Amino acid sequence: MQDDKIVCNCTGVTIGDIREAIKKGASSFDEVQEMTGVSSVCGACLEYAENVVKAILGGE
Repeated sequence: MQDDKIVCNCTGVTIGDIREAIKKGASSFDEVQEMTGVSSVCGACLEYAENVVKAILGGE
């Protein structure tokens, strides 16, 4: 996955932003969401965002 790929259009969160949140200690989707704001506006990206977080936490 490319770090510059947008996951959430509403907040502009990228895969790199999610990786950074995990690097800083986020260990669940809820924690990543709290740190980045991903999928916190319209929710259209929720499933994709959850899958990205799961993949990164699982070692991709």
